[in-house]
Amino acid sequence: MSEKQYFLGYPPAIQQQVSQLITQGKLKHYLLNKYPSPHQIISDKALFHYTNELKQRYLKNTPVINKALYKKQKDLVKNALGTHTFSSKNHGGKLKSSHEIAIAMQLKNAPEPLLKVLVVHELAHFKEKDHNKAFYNLCEHMLPEYHQLELDLRLFIYQCEFFEGLYEK
Repeated sequence: MSEKQYFLGYPPAIQQQVSQLITQGKLKHYLLNKYPSPHQIISDKALFHYTNELKQRYLKNTPVINKALYKKQKDLVKNALGTHTFSSKNHGGKLKSSHEIAIAMQLKNAPEPLLKVLVVHELAHFKEKDHNKAFYNLCEHMLPEYHQLELDLRLFIYQCEFFEGLYEK
């Protein structure tokens, strides 16, 4: 699969820059320069606390997060890097809701800003279900450099899928 699949929604100038980084073998160097070390949020419990802190800071009046965990994803292009699931169940005449966030296992060894962009993305779905202007405005409110980090996340995933992991020697 070519890099085009990963960067379809970007303007041609950005797609060309990405293509040059890849063909010149400079992608890993670019990412390591920007993100010299991986995050330390390894366990599901640590991810839950990290996610909850961001939620409390930016989305205080939204529903409680019941779970945040790492989950193995099959195809990172076709399937999501993260998911937010909401379910309601009738339990003894009362409606009980549950909110869960799952982050792709591949991000256990990512730089913290790239994990953060995905958590922010999934948290934004608490208020905005669709990927519309309000959704992206909310993402930028929580993380002003959201769009650049989202691009870097795609670069990171591409590096890990087609070359070696970013922090492997």
